[in-house]
Amino acid sequence: MRDVVSLDKLKEGERGKVINLIGGRAFKLRLIQLGIMPGVEVKVSKSALLSCPMMVEVNNARVALGKGVASRIWVERIE
Repeated sequence: MRDVVSLDKLKEGERGKVINLIGGRAFKLRLIQLGIMPGVEVKVSKSALLSCPMMVEVNNARVALGKGVASRIWVERIE
């Protein structure tokens, strides 16, 4: 069974494969510019704490994402 969660639910060190971006065209285009799109693997390098952004690694780069943005990125957890 697939374990599908929003990116903000992953803990530090966990990885996921992006399966869906929830938002309008501009939102999706911005994430694609950052390298975050369906099929791409991401790893959480720093979890979001309260209002702090979370850091994710994607395509050998680190990207800071706010909790609101991360909650609209759906991933399949990779064990």
